[in-house]
Amino acid sequence: MKGIIKDTVILFVITLAAGFLLGGVYHVTKEPIAKQEKIKKDNANKAVFEDARTFSEYEGVESEKLVGEAYKGKVTVDEVLVAKNDTEDLGYVITVTSNEGYGGNITLAVGIRNDGTVNGISFLSISETAGLGMNATKEKFYGQFAGKDIGERDFEYTKNGAEYVWEIDAISSATITTNAVTTAVNAALDAYRTIDAAKTGGASNE
Repeated sequence: MKGIIKDTVILFVITLAAGFLLGGVYHVTKEPIAKQEKIKKDNANKAVFEDARTFSEYEGVESEKLVGEAYKGKVTVDEVLVAKNDTEDLGYVITVTSNEGYGGNITLAVGIRNDGTVNGISFLSISETAGLGMNATKEKFYGQFAGKDIGERDFEYTKNGAEYVWEIDAISSATITTNAVTTAVNAALDAYRTIDAAKTGGASNE
């Protein structure tokens, strides 16, 4: 019995010490990690809105209400920022996360101008297969979204060569990744349309 009690006490002390060590590591690394995350977000914002000088939090429709019915359970709207220069609002940076990636969640920032033109997209988090899904991070793919105003349509991907402004050439042998990214961009566009409708008193996703 004494041996059991002794072993229990030793195990408790080891567990307690490990807990303190982990807590210390967390507090030491928390600030640097947060700083790196901020740098990554700032870089993504600038990548999709190079002519913006500042980015401020959008204070209109709540993020959860910006997810259209077609995207619920597939994409979340994580953050909406207003992109500004010295004199005017230029549009929005809408950060979305798709849970349909092949290798896990894919988070990207989508810049959308006030007229509905997609200004660009930038990845914040992606863990797809090297040489396949990770080709989404190459400009040959993500650059296809930039500079396009597709009105009320959605982007569609194709394996047969894009012919129309709303069509995107799929990544070879990475249809799942292509679909996840395309759906995420469409969800961001849908969120933008809800924001725009709210400004003009129109319908929304509610």
